[in-house]
Amino acid sequence: MQGTISCSRHYPMIPAAESMRPLPLRTQGNGESVRTLVEENAVMVIGRKGCCMCLVVKRLLFGLGVNPAVLEIDEKREVEVMSELEKIGVKGGRETVMLPAVYIGGMLFGGLDRVMATHISGELVPILKEVGALWL
Repeated sequence: MQGTISCSRHYPMIPAAESMRPLPLRTQGNGESVRTLVEENAVMVIGRKGCCMCLVVKRLLFGLGVNPAVLEIDEKREVEVMSELEKIGVKGGRETVMLPAVYIGGMLFGGLDRVMATHISGELVPILKEVGALWL
């Protein structure tokens, strides 16, 4: 007697919009944790919660194959985090940090305008490969 065996597996489906959104990292309450996050991640995107420019930066990096760490800042912690960000990532001095701020290799790379400009010129991918964010 011949028959067919049916086997089906059900995999939980994640909507495409959610699969491209990294989880926000949370700071521990002191500025040192922000410094640690920047130093430990090859690419770090820091922006306000719900910022559309931060979303553009994340989508561009995802499109290139980079999965950046993301720190989403809420209003009550913004002053504290911004003061810490101005102290790190710049050799020997302070620099005004604008959000979204992109850190590559532990150093302040810039904001949306710098990321887009280097992407258009073709310089972004080699920089990302150099810090180990891309393996292509």
